Amino acid sequence: MARIHVLTDDLLFGSRLRADLEAAGHEVTLGPSPDRGAEAIVADLTHDADARIAALARPRPPTLAFFSHVETGVRTSALAAGIELVVPRSRIAREGPSLLAGLLATAR
Repeated sequence: MARIHVLTDDLLFGSRLRADLEAAGHEVTLGPSPDRGAEAIVADLTHDADARIAALARPRPPTLAFFSHVETGVRTSALAAGIELVVPRSRIAREGPSLLAGLLATAR
């Protein structure tokens, strides 16, 4: 599978997401800054979204980002910055591995 970096400051949710992705066969690292060696990034935009989006400037691997559903402007900003897939946090919690699989399949 792929080497994935979960870009988050939320260690509780990040650890849950890491466990889901590892169960799907991925090698996963977790941390607050982008890992440029990763094959894909899963980015948490629920806090300090503008700075996080700026940190994800290209070149970067394919990125799946998630945001708080009440912050709809974050989704718009992330897509405008070229982030490939941006979904609400509730969706990443339910479908994280399958969303990532779809992103990786289209990026290869």
